[in-house]
Amino acid sequence: MANLRLYHGSNQIVEKPALIVQNHTLDFGYGFYTTLNETQAQNFAQKVVVRRGGLPIVNVYSLNESTFKDCSLLEFNSPNGAWLDFVCENRSGTYNGKKYDLIRGPVANDDVYRTVTLYLSGLLSRSATLDALKVRKLYNQIVFASDKALSFVAFQSSYEVKNG
Repeated sequence: MANLRLYHGSNQIVEKPALIVQNHTLDFGYGFYTTLNETQAQNFAQKVVVRRGGLPIVNVYSLNESTFKDCSLLEFNSPNGAWLDFVCENRSGTYNGKKYDLIRGPVANDDVYRTVTLYLSGLLSRSATLDALKVRKLYNQIVFASDKALSFVAFQSSYEVKNG
């Protein structure tokens, strides 16, 4: 099994990832969020700095793919109906389903979340929402939702995102 290279955008170096209670709800609920897309992590680090100060830092980790077999995994391969329900329930704080160690799937970034918000407010139907999401370029996220899952992550390095 191959090692995955994961990125986490932050306003600080995170050598030892931990599960921290967040003050807002996220796509996949409580957890430590990473991505396979380095540019996505860089952009997120810059957003975090605007909100909280600090320096835009990308933390780099490795994870052996065999971890997906060692942990309970919820995986979404596309923004389908199950993904939409899961994201909406997590974003609204109403998810009460099964807890997983790892969750993997598309990100509801700001642009995508506007579409999801229109759906939640009743302005878009479920099918119109899913059709709109199919034409968007969606990035990925891998969320570590348990200490067990986090025990498999290995910190590699970090760097400051430079403007331009």
